[in-house]
Amino acid sequence: MSILVDADTTFIVQGITGREAVNLTRECLDYGKGAKVVGGVTPGRKGRDVHGVPVFDTVAQAVAHHGRPIDGSVVTVPPAFTKDAVFEAIENGVKLVVIVTERIPRRDVAEMVELAALRGARIIGPNCLGIIVPGVVKMGGIGGPAKDAAKAYTTGPIGVISRSGGMTTEMSSTLSAAGLGQSTAVSIGGDAIIGSSYAELMPLFEADEQTQGIVIYTEPGGRMEAELARWVTANDSRLPIVAFMAGRFMDEMPGMSFGHAGTIVEGKEDTASEKIARLAEAGIIVADRIEDIPELIRERIRFGRPEAEVSRA
Repeated sequence: MSILVDADTTFIVQGITGREAVNLTRECLDYGKGAKVVGGVTPGRKGRDVHGVPVFDTVAQAVAHHGRPIDGSVVTVPPAFTKDAVFEAIENGVKLVVIVTERIPRRDVAEMVELAALRGARIIGPNCLGIIVPGVVKMGGIGGPAKDAAKAYTTGPIGVISRSGGMTTEMSSTLSAAGLGQSTAVSIGGDAIIGSSYAELMPLFEADEQTQGIVIYTEPGGRMEAELARWVTANDSRLPIVAFMAGRFMDEMPGMSFGHAGTIVEGKEDTASEKIARLAEAGIIVADRIEDIPELIRERIRFGRPEAEVSRA
């Protein structure tokens, strides 16, 4: 099984004629069983095709051509036009929107997330690389070219959730090298406001029989880790979780900026040390090094959830 996408998921690429989108589309078509990319949308480009995928002026045209609802969309348009593109997709019945675009104004993101909630849709991102079900399908640029994604991601029992696109692949590759494949890996995005947090994805992994454990990559800034800790405790999660906290140096270097827009430390609760302590209280192990993750999650799968402990640098 998997979460969010499978071999039958249909999706479009909005902004498909852009250079990065052309490459992304090729990667998705080549990976696994081949993604069902049923159309692309770039206003003024109707009648063209990208790697055999027909291009339309609007999402409505793509849906009409397909003849039935389209499951998802990968949005690659410039930040100034992203909100309009996402609104268009959601209003035309698309239920899963992966937003690759970064540097979108926060107000626009908040409005997109609000509309998705009203329409029963889900947003992954923005500023993310998407979703991959190893050996089956990928939706977005996650893992890069198909041959590289096939090396990094393997089928198995570990769900992966990461605020960093590149670290989604790094952690999955480390797990794969240790013989621990992934059920689904999700790059959720590194912005201050995103569509789906750790806690919001946990119920999906909980319901997935294939998933036996979760690995997350996290950073200073924001309150998603606190939300995850509360969710795990309140729901008595069956899934052991191992986390890696990047940017611990920020606690010792006030004012130092980190790569993602979401790593803005607004108070003590947002610091790496406070997040580590909060995760530990919920029984979530925090690894000192990425290479420690496979053994930590393997042990927890084998013996269940031990008493809360935390590795400190």
